[in-house]
Amino acid sequence: MQAIIMAAGMGSRLGEVTNGLPKSFLEVRGRKLIEYNIDMLKQYGINDIVIVIGYMCDMFEKLIDKKRGIKLVFNPFYETTNVIPSFWFGQQKLKDDFIYINADTICDPSIFEELLAAEGDIVLAVDFKECDEEAMKVRIKDREIVEINKTMKPDTADGESIGILKVSKRCLFNLKNITNNMMKEKKFSCFFPAAIQEIIDRQLHKVTFIQTKGRFWCEIDCLEDYIRAEENISENLIKLPRRFKRK
Repeated sequence: MQAIIMAAGMGSRLGEVTNGLPKSFLEVRGRKLIEYNIDMLKQYGINDIVIVIGYMCDMFEKLIDKKRGIKLVFNPFYETTNVIPSFWFGQQKLKDDFIYINADTICDPSIFEELLAAEGDIVLAVDFKECDEEAMKVRIKDREIVEINKTMKPDTADGESIGILKVSKRCLFNLKNITNNMMKEKKFSCFFPAAIQEIIDRQLHKVTFIQTKGRFWCEIDCLEDYIRAEENISENLIKLPRRFKRK
């Protein structure tokens, strides 16, 4: 099992909260978001980790000891592109089942554990709740995800994808072909779920889900998200052993 963490973005909407640092360096209860996610992965035996970086890449290079199985991949176009190009740069390192994580998202370890145990080609963690316009919304039919995007009307959505998912090795060939084509077609502004949607539309693999069921998770995009994370972070996450070793 591998993991890929998307950490190239600038996080401009957080303003002074990040103090000019990469968003994934934001600390919640004394631990950086990037450290929470690395600690989580290592807690469950995932040591082959790819981190796609861009903004202030030198900060990651100073923090990460690459000898410990963590590979840093640079997206030189991070200022003008979205997630698909970042994934495209990182996908060359993926050769096995993998966990995909947006670096600004943290979740209770029990969600992560359930995701790892779930069977399926592509499995998303989904919060079944009322969604706002900005949410990465999903629509479900017959226990499968049939639509995922930010543009669907909130009242037609069944829930929100939290930005953490598992992809089987058997999907890699098709997924890489799709992202290769998206790059050729200059779809640089697309989020990663756009590739998942193409897999759904072409019926290449089944896309299923686990439910968060009220357990803590947070995607930190703005000050309100940060405050919510500080106030509501789960004790299980705080108690997660610090397995990440800095340089």
